[in-house]
Formats: sequence, structure tokens, C-alpha cells
Amino acid sequence: MSAKAISEADGKRLLATHLPEDCPGKSNIRIASYGPNNDWENIVNAHPFLKEQTLVAKPDQLIKRRGKLGLVKVKLDLEGAKQWIQEKMHTEVKIGAASGILKSFVIEPFVQHDQKDELYCCIYTGRTHNTILFHHEGGVDIGDVDAKATKMFIDIDSKPTTEDLKSQLLSHLNQTKQQLVGTFLNHLYSLFIDLHFTYMEINPLVVVGSDVYILDLAAKLDQTAEYLCHDKWGAITFPPPFGRDAFPEERYIAELDSMSGASLKLTILNPKGRIWTMVAGGGASVVYSDTICDLGGASELANYGEYSGAPTESQTFEYAKTILSLMTREIHQDGKVLIIGGGIANFTNVAATFKGIIRAFEEYHSVLKEQKIKIFVRRGGPNFQEGLKSMRDAGARLDLDLHVYGPEVHMTAIVSMALGLKEPQATKLEESFLSNLMATTSGTSSPRGPSTTATANTVEIATALKRDHSPLFKENTRALFFGMQPRACQGMLDFDFSCGRKTWSVAGMIYPFSGNHSQKFYWGTNEVLVPVYQKMEEAMEKNADVDVLINFASLRSAFESTIQAFQFPQIKVIAIIAEGIPEHHTRILIKEASARGVTIIGPATVGGIKPGCFKIGNTGGMIDNIISAKLYRPGSVAYVSRSGGMSNELNNIISRNADGVYEGVAIGGDRYPGSTFLDHLLRFQDDPSCKLLVLLGEVGGIEEYYICDAIKSKRITKPLVAWCIGTCARMFTSDVQFGHAGASAHSDRETAVAKNQSLKEAGAFVPDSFDSLGQVIHEVYTELVSNGVITIKPEPPAPKVPIDYKWAAELGLIRKSANFVSSITDERGEELLYAGMPITSVFRENIGIGGVISLLWFQRRLPDYACKFIEMSLMVTADHGPAVSGAHNTIVAARAGKDLVSSLCSGLLTIGDRFGGALDGAARMFTEAYDASLSPRAFVDSMRRQHRLIMGIVILPIVREFEAVSSENFTDERFSYCGKIVYRTLGHKVKSLTNPDMRVVIIKDYVKQHFPKTPLLDYALEVEKITTMKKPNLILNVDGVIAVSFVDVLRQCGAFTMEEANDYVKMGGLNALFVLGRTTGFIGHYLDQRRLKQGLYRHPWDDIAYLSRPSEQ
Repeated sequence: MSAKAISEADGKRLLATHLPEDCPGKSNIRIASYGPNNDWENIVNAHPFLKEQTLVAKPDQLIKRRGKLGLVKVKLDLEGAKQWIQEKMHTEVKIGAASGILKSFVIEPFVQHDQKDELYCCIYTGRTHNTILFHHEGGVDIGDVDAKATKMFIDIDSKPTTEDLKSQLLSHLNQTKQQLVGTFLNHLYSLFIDLHFTYMEINPLVVVGSDVYILDLAAKLDQTAEYLCHDKWGAITFPPPFGRDAFPEERYIAELDSMSGASLKLTILNPKGRIWTMVAGGGASVVYSDTICDLGGASELANYGEYSGAPTESQTFEYAKTILSLMTREIHQDGKVLIIGGGIANFTNVAATFKGIIRAFEEYHSVLKEQKIKIFVRRGGPNFQEGLKSMRDAGARLDLDLHVYGPEVHMTAIVSMALGLKEPQATKLEESFLSNLMATTSGTSSPRGPSTTATANTVEIATALKRDHSPLFKENTRALFFGMQPRACQGMLDFDFSCGRKTWSVAGMIYPFSGNHSQKFYWGTNEVLVPVYQKMEEAMEKNADVDVLINFASLRSAFESTIQAFQFPQIKVIAIIAEGIPEHHTRILIKEASARGVTIIGPATVGGIKPGCFKIGNTGGMIDNIISAKLYRPGSVAYVSRSGGMSNELNNIISRNADGVYEGVAIGGDRYPGSTFLDHLLRFQDDPSCKLLVLLGEVGGIEEYYICDAIKSKRITKPLVAWCIGTCARMFTSDVQFGHAGASAHSDRETAVAKNQSLKEAGAFVPDSFDSLGQVIHEVYTELVSNGVITIKPEPPAPKVPIDYKWAAELGLIRKSANFVSSITDERGEELLYAGMPITSVFRENIGIGGVISLLWFQRRLPDYACKFIEMSLMVTADHGPAVSGAHNTIVAARAGKDLVSSLCSGLLTIGDRFGGALDGAARMFTEAYDASLSPRAFVDSMRRQHRLIMGIVILPIVREFEAVSSENFTDERFSYCGKIVYRTLGHKVKSLTNPDMRVVIIKDYVKQHFPKTPLLDYALEVEKITTMKKPNLILNVDGVIAVSFVDVLRQCGAFTMEEANDYVKMGGLNALFVLGRTTGFIGHYLDQRRLKQGLYRHPWDDIAYLSRPSEQ
């Protein structure tokens, strides 16, 4: 949505801020806003003029003709203004068909003046020029300004001088006023362009003596220019039309939209309505609203909106959840219906978006069942088979009243079913082309069959008639991409292959963010390389046969890259895919393209297609739709539409009701598309292979009237089937901006109803509704066949095109054993999952690092006390000084200049049986003794008899290693034996019963206080009592207390079976705590050494015993 109305307060704030200091009237702009949440004292302090001047008060809610409605109060003091506003606040006002509550007001200084002092001026944008309207009489009684005002047309890339303005607009004013007003208009126009206004009306503009006053202002900004003008605009708001409140849900969806590359729109029309929609596609959303209104559902239509442009699963989930939240707040006596509709998508993965909707169903399924809400689904496009199957399965699983259809039914057929006008058809998904793709195709063939101002208008029509109308695309047309778009590139190559082209149509891609290289794609089953160029100049030079550029640049860079492409005369067609390019930039591109003889398709388009010949990017969807809509060979029907999504629906409709598409173009949904309906229809008219024309217009703009003129003048003689979507607009009580930026009527002439009537009167075939569009196409096509204009040709066999492995896997056609198996994380969806828990839940529920470890190590959420214990264990094992082997090695490596990872690995590699590996050993030893029902005394005696150390109790330095030794050889209690290693049995060097290790005390106290049961810790403490009887320093150390406590967690928390708990002890899960904890300390030592800038470490000689073996002599 581009042109968006702003409040009068914001408009005057922008003028007061950005008009130059010497501009007449700038110093007179003073305005204060008041709303229900404002405080009078603060407002008065911020605007001292309120206490000093006579005032005017009026509502500021996009209300037209406030003076005639009695909504302007003049000659007030501050108290009078307060009283009048309080009287009007929260009162309901009916203006035409719209009713609304007054709640926002502005207060300004009152300007004493006469009627003769009032002037009128208005500036607005057009496709090829801007217009200034001026009249020397203004005010509430001005009447028809189009008929009265003097008009001045200004090229979009030029600015008028004060003298130009005086001579062309201000001749009715005296010399003094001419100079004053001319200077003011000159500055105003510059600001209009600089701040990307699209409309600005001042009525009246008052001139008293040598002063200029702006009394009433109405203005619109180009919202797509927000990224350019954010700092200049400041905190701008775009209020809803009068009569429709801004709902928080609308704001939420608008925020999602602003953060997404997709398009998410929501307008709440009637929150108590029973008919709710969730439609994919800007054009499709209008068509569904039209059909609902045509079938009598206008008063019950609850919302208008769309989701399109490949939104992610999570974005679709949020959008669907918002709709379901709104529609389930109240029960409707007649029952509510939800229409999930859409055309046949070009590139949106239907299955992926449906996953988001199904997630929302899962969250709301109880209330959906309780309120007996009926749901009707119709969709097509990439992976629609899997999407519709998932939707049907979800309906059955959740026991919802849900009906699912695909492209086998007309797009809006579900509306009459949802409204109860037709019985729902049996849910039967049409057999996909994939069945034929996998089967042997016979060689038989069968016949094809049905399966603004007058001056400006004249200039634009004349310009269109003068253009070259030769075909844009041929069998050997080749294109360059701007931007890295592998999916679109592969789609074009698959299309080329299905059409039987000798060479692929993609000559290369231009990607400024990398060096020259090649990307691998498929040509049939063979792999080919498509070059990628860093510079556009090189790409053009090496591909002189290229005459089409497909520009996938973002909305921020599409303008510059298109301007750059104009420098290469070989380029004759530029398709601009991005939506949201500022209108002023687009109009500059249009002018430049016209001067150079270049055709622009877009912006905000999917492109176009010429079956059997060439397609742009993602047009026509994936290869299954190419096959099912017979786009691999030419038909006889050419169409032009604004909507990309609806263009694919037209492919489907035409293939079912005629012999197929000859060419189709989606010119784009912006207000000023690069090429027009008439441009393309004239091409089709002049192409002898095209026999029937189809136009899908829409509400907004007046371009369809140019087509009426072309029909009347016999410039277009071929039969034209035409329909303009947006007929529902007349049934809404307030203005609605539809999905496309240009889809909004600003006069009766721009309504879809008026356009359809004019097209019919001009001689076009106009159906009664979109529902019957296919029928009318079929009737006209049949007549052309009967008259011999179209000759039915034999239908060639459908081509076989290999499908990608990934897509085949999604459709369930193939399976492959995975090389790796992972059961702890999943990063493939919209959100990272830890053991099934979304990362947002990890933070929302504040599970901490202990909770994350429980998910990643044990695949389950442990109790809070267990997670806290894990964190405490990490804290107490984080470090034990620089002298231990791991820290020592880390320090030596750091001082040797090694990087962090290398130094850390040096320390970690020392962890083992001799350093830091006691947790697993202690856990196993105490667990085996406890499970064997050995008393603590028996356990200690058994270890002594075997000369085995008790892990977790003693510190045992190595004496020496023997080649062959057994425990029976050792009877000296000063030594212990393990494997081939003899240890000297020592207690703790510092700590004892009387000087306990506080780390042990902290862990032990926490465990005893918070664990439900501690049998193994209790057992270990009993063992400690026995060992300390021999020596007071033979205490349970930190490794031991953590080890036995963790076994208690595993066995007693209820999250593990006994077998699982034992497995974690056996596989070394406990030592992982020491490794992770000590990693923190090692990193600390590394950073400490680097911070202290310590040099290379060399061990001192005097700390080394140099021992030489005796000589042989």
C-alpha cells in the first residue's frame, strides 16, 4: 500500500519543520493535538499560543468537508476550546454511510479574514507528471475544483520556478499576491517531492496582507518511501479511514508485515461478522471479497486481508492465530465460516504455509468445534498436493468441519458452499501430473479442447499507441538475472526443457556481492553450469544475445540496478520483481524506459510467460502447474492482469476453458506499473497468432478506460473478455485499501463497477462476476472455433521433466536412508528446537543453562531443582587454579601464541582418569556397591582388600607404573592399585572434617534440602564416616559429591527409567559436567594470559632433574 493518508496535525508538522525559513506562511503554522489520553496542562505548556490567541477547534480524523458538517468551531478562547472538545469527544457522527466516534482533535490560531482572501491549491502525482491545481476562490463552497481550477502539469524530474507558477496559475491574483503565493507554492512543491507526498490539498489557503495561512490541510504520503524519509517524517502515523477503528490486531499484523519480505495485510470490517477470510494473494483476496458480496454476504463480511509473497511457517501461524482469535470471541447464532482461499501460487510453498495454519488450528481446535465453525479451503501451487493432504489429515485428526479443494474446482467455488448456497462437494483432490510423470506416456495425441484529466488521458493513450508493439519474447530469448535466485533459475530451465528449447534461457546471474563463479543447475537430468558475474558490464559483454533482465533486487536497490541496466542498449525488457519501490523512483524508471524504448514489467510482479517459448522467473509456478495448465506449448488466448497470483489462476482457467495461453503478463500491483494494460493488449492485437484477449483489471486508476477508447476506435478488434475485480468496494461503509497499492478508488469513475460497465458498453465481453469468467471465455472461444478463427490442433504428449529430489521427498515419492541421525535439535523449521522445545519457549520459560543442558544431554525437561543442581555443578568445577594440568597446558599454549580453540583443546585433552575423570568412576563405584547391598563398612573393606582406591574420597598421586602387577602383590595400605598403576594413598592436602571444602558443603546442603530422595549421597556420606576414622582428610571430595548426587537425580526425579539412568552413568555423562564446567576456567586462563601479554613459556632448568643412564663401560 503506497499512498496513505496522514492526519492534519502530522501534515502541518512536516510543513512547519521542512519548509525553508524564508517561505511565506511557515511561521504561522501552529497546531496542537488533543486526544482522550492527553492532559490539557501538558498541551498548554507545550503550545503557549493556546493561552495567547483566539482559537479554532476541529476533529482530526480524515473527515472531509468538516465545515459543512458543523465540525469546525471558531473564535474560541482556551476554555471555550476545552468545553467544545469535551462536548464532542466520544460522540458518534454519521458521514455518508460511515459512522464513527470523534476522539482526536486539533486546535489552531483563528485567522480573521474575508471570503476573498481564500484560495485553493492541490498537488498530486500522476504516472508521467505531477499536477498542481489552483483556484483564486477557495473555502467550503468551492464546488467542482476539477472543472474550476487551473492546472499545471510538471515533469516528474523537474521543478517549476516562481515565474512559471505565476504565469500559468496565478493570473487572477494581483501582483503582490502573485509573488507571495508563487514563492509559497514553489517551496511547497519542493517539499512535496522531497518528502514523497502523493497528494496535498490546502483549502482554504488564506492570504491576508503579506501573510500566508494554511487553514485546512489533507495529505497523503508514499508509505513505501518510509525507509528513505524515516528521519524526515519522524514519528508518523497512518490513521484508519473515518468510521473504522484501528484494532490492535491490525497493528500487530502491520508490524509483522514491516519485518517480513512477504506481504501480510489485515483490515477488520465487522468484528461481529460471521464470514471470515484468510486469503493468499493480493488479487485473490479482492476476488474472494467480491464473490462474498455478490452472493449477499457483504453485511456479514468480517475482514479483508491477505498473506502472500512466500511467508514463513511462523508468520503464517501468527497471521492465522490472529484471525482465529478475532473470530472466536463471540458466538454467532447462524454459525461462522472461515474461507481459506487462494489462487494457484507461483512460488509460495503451499505445504509450508499450511503448516502454520494447521498449528493455529491445533491451538484453537476446541473452540472451533465448540462454536461449530465451518472451514473451507481451496489452494493450488508449489507442493499443493502435500499441503491439501496435510490440511485434510488435520481436519480429521482435530475433528473439524473442514472441506478441502484444489485447482480442480473454480477458485471461488468454495464461497457459495461456505454461505450455504450450494452443498459442499465431495473432497477429492485432482490427480496431479506427477502420476503421469512417473508413468509411461503413450505417443497418441488428442484434440485440444476446453478442459485522471482529459488532457493527461489523451497524452497517455497517444503514447501507448506510438510504442513498438512487436513481440517481447521469442523462442531464442535469453535473460540475465540480477540477484542470486537459484530456485527461479531452475524453474526457468525446467520450463525451457519442457518446451523443447535447444538452449536454456538463463544466460547468467549478476551478483555484486561475490566474485565471478558458476552455479550448478539441471537441464533435464544433466547438470550444467550457469555463470555468475560480479559486474553487470561483464555479464552484458559476454552475453550479447541477451535482451531481457530479470531484476530480483530488493526494493531498496531495484531503482539503482534498473538505472544501471538502461545503459546497455541490448536490453529491451526489464522485469522488476520487488514490491514497495517508492512511487517517485518508479515514475523516473517509466520515463527513462520510454525514452530508451525499453519495456518494464513490474514492479511488484511475478513477471510473464509465453508458453512454449519463454517465462520470467517464477511465473507459472512449479513444473507440475506448467504441465497441468499446458504452458509447455502455445494456445490462442493472451491475457494481462495486475496480480501475479491471479495470472497463474488465469493460466488454469484458460487451459480448462480454451486451448490454452498464448501469452500472459502480470504488469504488477503498484499504482504506476512500468507498462500498462493497453501496452500489452496492443501487442496481442498485432500478433496474428493470438486470437482472444483477456483482461483482469481492478478497482483504482483509470487505465481500463484507455482500453474502452481503443475498442471504440477499432484499434483493438479482437474479442476481449474483461473483468475488473474490486466490485465489493461499493458495499463497504468506509474506504478500504486492497492488497495492491493501486487497488483503491478515489472517485466513482475508478470503481470496478463503473469500469466493468464501460468495458461492456465499449464492446468487451464482461461476465456477471468472476465466478463466470471461465464460462464466458469458453463461450467466446467456442464461437471463434465455430467461425474458423481458431483451428483446433492435435494435443502433443505432455513432456516428461525430472523433478528435484527434495520436492519428490516432500511429496512422499521417494525415500532415502539418512547418513546421520540426530534426536536433540532441529533447525529446519521456523524456530530452532531443543529436544522439541522452541527456542522462544526456552527463554520465555527461563529454563536457564541447566534446562538447556537437560534438553540437549538428556532429551527431556528435568525438574527445576535438577537444572539448578547442574548449574551449581558447573560453577564449582569451573576452575581449580593454574597449577592443575589442564589449566597449565592451556596457559602454556596461550603463551605460545596459539588461538583460543587450540589452547582450550590443549587443556581439555589432559582430562582423563588421572585428571578430572573421577565423576564417572565415583558414580560407578558407589552405585555398584549400593546396588549390591554392601554396607558402607563392607564396601570400604572390599576396596582395601583389593587395594583399589575409592574414587571421590581420596587424592592419589602416582608412584610408578609396572609392566606386570596384580592386586595380590600389594599388602601395604599406604598404596592402592588400579590397572598397572600404583598410587600413594593420600587424603585431601588442605581440607578435612574440621576444615571442609566449601564446594562440597554447598552442593551437599542444596541436595539435602531440595532433592526428594538422596539414597546414594546418604550412602557416600556413611562411607566418608568410615574413611575419616582412619584419616580426617579422607573426605568426600567435590567430584564424589557431584557424582553421587547426580545419580540420585537420574534415579529419583522421575524422568528416567532405572535402565536409562544406569546407561547415562556408563556412557560418561557425568564427566561431561566436569568438561563443560572446567572449559569455563580454561577460557578464563587463556584470556588472562593474553590480557597480561605473557611471553613464551620455558620451563626453568633448575626444576628439571637431568638424569643420564650409566655408560656401558
